[in-house]
Amino acid sequence: MKVLITGGAGFIGSHVVRRFVKNHPDYKIVNLDNLTYAGNLENLIDVAKETNYIFEKGDIQDQNLIEQLFQNYQFDGVIHLAAESHVDRSISDPFAFARTNIIGTMVLLHVSVNAWKDNFENKRFYHISTDEVYGSLGESGFFTEETPYDPNSPYSASKASSDLFVRAFGETYGLPYVISNCSNNYGPNQFPEKLIPLFINNIIHKRPLPVYGKGENTRDWLHVEDHANAIDVVFHQGKNKETYNIGGWNEWKNIDLIHLLGNLMDNKLRRKSGDYQRLITYVKDRPGHDLRYAIDASKIAKELGWKPKYTFEEGLQQTIDWYLSNSEWLSNVTSGAYQDYYKNQYLDQ
Repeated sequence: MKVLITGGAGFIGSHVVRRFVKNHPDYKIVNLDNLTYAGNLENLIDVAKETNYIFEKGDIQDQNLIEQLFQNYQFDGVIHLAAESHVDRSISDPFAFARTNIIGTMVLLHVSVNAWKDNFENKRFYHISTDEVYGSLGESGFFTEETPYDPNSPYSASKASSDLFVRAFGETYGLPYVISNCSNNYGPNQFPEKLIPLFINNIIHKRPLPVYGKGENTRDWLHVEDHANAIDVVFHQGKNKETYNIGGWNEWKNIDLIHLLGNLMDNKLRRKSGDYQRLITYVKDRPGHDLRYAIDASKIAKELGWKPKYTFEEGLQQTIDWYLSNSEWLSNVTSGAYQDYYKNQYLDQ
């Protein structure tokens, strides 16, 4: 089987690429990534020389490139993770999110249909999305696969739109697809603009910990390796034209998560208990900030037998240990020096 994984040098994508390369040695895995600020080939050094792995640099909006890749590799499947994904960035530059998340997805869909239209058998287009497309929950209830879309940020609107285009291409052209919507991911290799790695980095360097509003926004947290495992399961066992919600059954208010993380960090860094608290800085809430997300992951558990393996404290301990043991990686990504890896590895030879 020949599989195109888009965004495979990013946080979630690199864990998915690694899993597929190692767990499916008879597959040919092609990783397409544009290596923007969050794409980092250092995330995949351990599999870079595997014989069933190939890296291609490029933009999913480049139709000529995508067509050439399909011609060269004759893909049987696409696992589409490439996306702009940070809500704050979507507020400052919504057009970038529309271009990548909507137009880029449409290019992949269009090329896939044209490449496979004579025989859709044993082909699959797997689109990875987010729980943010559902909008905001009150103090109770959960997102299910039947929850109406109600996006509140340019990011979630762009992802909701891309989800709908996937479904439209399935209905209109017969493209065999699956979609999954996941909750907040955490774990090793996450770019430090997201809450957990940002706060780990800031606690290490004794920088302010910016908390939106009163810190009462609630999120469901899922370890990235559990998500990669779920993607593997859905890709191979999911039913065509189905959506699967992937969550951790693990809700935390931001402020409670910060206290848990801070206490663990103080202990790891051998600092006085509660030392992190002086770094907490409450800032003005961002526009359209959803109050609560919570995923009902019972469908994927019942139909496909998947459930998360990590407890939150176990996963958080592992994540903190990884960042503390990979200070050079953290320094490189925060300085932008990680871009030099691609330049040295591929351009200066």
